[in-house]
Amino acid sequence: MNKIKERVNNFLSNILKKNDAQSKFMLGNIFLKLAKKEHHSINNLHEVEYKVFSQTGEDGIIDFMLSKLNISNSKFVEIGVGDYSESNTRYIYEKSFSKGLIVDIKQDFKEKVSKNIDLWKGLLEIENIEVSAANINQILEKYELNEKLDLFSIDIDGVDYWVIEKLRSKISKIFVLEYNPTFGHNLEITVPNKKNFNRFQAHYSGCYYGASLKAMIKLMQTKGYEFIGTNKLNFNAFFVESELSNNFNDIKKNLKSLDYYTTIKVRDSKNKDKKLDFLARKERLEQLKDLEIIDVSKKQNKKYKINDIILSI
Repeated sequence: MNKIKERVNNFLSNILKKNDAQSKFMLGNIFLKLAKKEHHSINNLHEVEYKVFSQTGEDGIIDFMLSKLNISNSKFVEIGVGDYSESNTRYIYEKSFSKGLIVDIKQDFKEKVSKNIDLWKGLLEIENIEVSAANINQILEKYELNEKLDLFSIDIDGVDYWVIEKLRSKISKIFVLEYNPTFGHNLEITVPNKKNFNRFQAHYSGCYYGASLKAMIKLMQTKGYEFIGTNKLNFNAFFVESELSNNFNDIKKNLKSLDYYTTIKVRDSKNKDKKLDFLARKERLEQLKDLEIIDVSKKQNKKYKINDIILSI
């Protein structure tokens, strides 16, 4: 027994010394398999966070949600993945090589993705295009991935709200989206639906993008989803189809007020020299005060300057 333990310890030590994708996957796979033994006692998504290839702990949360729904071979779509070295679906792709679609505007997208994964494995489709409210359904229909998905994830740092608005209801069992905590907890607001939106071209700080968490929750409710939490760093929100939400009753019972999920924990604002300046919400909004924002409450889509509503945030 001691020799077996020694071999296991040496094996894990060798993995930990490396930082390559295969080692990350192997170690992550071991951890997430062990974590499943505790899934019955989880009452907060933060408890299951674990990073394999995701930006923060989304891999662990997604694995937990799929496990609770007894999904082992996930059909997925992810929009906004960069070169696929860091994304919300790469772990489940590497794990099962199931049918999926990744989409990004990045130049030479497929070539860059091919440096991180073996394209000949599995059923992964790759689309190099800028996603908009006008073309999202056309893209999904092209690959016959416009319904009955297990996981849909979107992070395009811009007009996410308007893209999601065009999706069919209950397109996927699990839905992951990015929101902008700078916009606070009590308003339903989003950036305008502008073509070729780029957060750093729109404002040098990079803080003008996306929609408030409340706006996203209200929108997702109209699509047949329930909110069950966010990542610890407060920028990715997780939803499940309403009919399946009873699988997460313990999670829902422990949800906190929205101000908890909109505390700014990622201080990534930049100054005009493109250097981090670590601004808090008040200072961020002061810089953005003359930019347009859309109030989507009551579906009136009324335009304001951020300065007009800044005192409400």
